[in-house]
Amino acid sequence: MKRALMVWGGWEGHQPRQSAELFAGCLRAAGFEVELADTLDAFLDHERLRALDLIVPVWTMGTITAEQERGLLDAVAAGVGIAGWHGCMADSFRNNPDYQFMVGGQWVAHPGNIIRYTVNIVRHDDPITAGINDFSIESEQYYMHVDPSNDVLATTTFSGDYGVPWIAGTVMPVVWKRRWGQGRVFYCSLGHQTADFDVPEAREIVRRGLLWAARAL
Repeated sequence: MKRALMVWGGWEGHQPRQSAELFAGCLRAAGFEVELADTLDAFLDHERLRALDLIVPVWTMGTITAEQERGLLDAVAAGVGIAGWHGCMADSFRNNPDYQFMVGGQWVAHPGNIIRYTVNIVRHDDPITAGINDFSIESEQYYMHVDPSNDVLATTTFSGDYGVPWIAGTVMPVVWKRRWGQGRVFYCSLGHQTADFDVPEAREIVRRGLLWAARAL
């Protein structure tokens, strides 16, 4: 049986507990044993972490100690998958560039806050996005600093509205996958609140991304 650890906390505006519970249910339905923890001390037991198949950080902002970060990064480098969404993974620890290096990106802005925008699927040959068409969503459109080595599966294009005309036409990754050592890394910038995942495409992309990171897809 595959084993996953979901660690939730940080800024409550992203509904970390609710979104963790949502995808814990998806993983259990796929046959995973899932543990939820609400403390970053869950990253201190290095031997236990390395026995997992998947780690899901659901933690916006906050701080992580050097020991907690090392436990997480080393576990992924050793082959444990990591997957997550929105600021719960890519705006977690703003003072930790090594963590950001692993994720492959960091949030910097969402012009207009909650707006309707289009997500464009750019890889139809990947198991995470196969059979999914372009779709619209009403949420935060994340402008991010991203690693050019990411394997990008979906993008969005900024209009330049909301006081930022200089980014008009900018194509920004929304979904990507990558590696950190031997570990698989999956990220999706959707998911400001749990209601975002009422959009079937958004929910399915994250569900598949979790499975891919755990080598179950």
